[in-house]
Amino acid sequence: MFEPRFYRQRLNAKDLFKFEVKIGETDIFIRANCDLSKIAFRFTRFLRYQIQKYIQLHFSFLKSLEPLEVDIEAPKIVQVMQAASLKAGVGPMAAVAGALAEFVGKELREKSPEIIVENGGDIYLNTSKKRLVQIYSGASRLGKKIAIEIKPEDSPLGICTSSRTVGHSLSFGIADACCVIAKSACLADAFATALGNSIKSEYNIDKILNSFAAHKEILGMVVIVKEKLACIGDIELVRI
Repeated sequence: MFEPRFYRQRLNAKDLFKFEVKIGETDIFIRANCDLSKIAFRFTRFLRYQIQKYIQLHFSFLKSLEPLEVDIEAPKIVQVMQAASLKAGVGPMAAVAGALAEFVGKELREKSPEIIVENGGDIYLNTSKKRLVQIYSGASRLGKKIAIEIKPEDSPLGICTSSRTVGHSLSFGIADACCVIAKSACLADAFATALGNSIKSEYNIDKILNSFAAHKEILGMVVIVKEKLACIGDIELVRI
């Protein structure tokens, strides 16, 4: 069963063609210069097959909440997820949504210079113009008032969000939204999960952000807890 993805209206890309790919529990929303739905469907199905086949042989890949070493014999997408989990200190499946978005986005970039792939709120984006990406923060009103401005020279990149109050992702923290921007959507997803797990109080947000800023792969971060917002890094927020 697919839940309504109402946050998808928060991407300002009405100039692009839009389509969806739905396979099993995967529900990907894509904007591109043209209709690439058939290619996207086939490639997503191929990636899912690789991940599922690997899980059949290595069940710990699905269940582990701790990083796993990179298996050099695994499919590329599995290796990238394992590498991201090692850097962020989380289980490899914490990076699956971002990994799928990134791999599909890179595949479609060959046919569309403008590409936005959103998978469960995690985004891979390559653009030739400024784009605004709004952060959905559930009950907190702050997400409705601000957006992240993405400049074309900064793309391609990943914008991924972890939340205690939105979606089905596992989070051990209290944040309504922990958004991480990185050059890799897979890494952004893993670090967003790690950041979300680390926010235990609205009074330690700045300290946690400063500790995560030591990771050079992270370009910027935004954390929303109730009516409090904090950000760090090379990131520009705009009122909407």
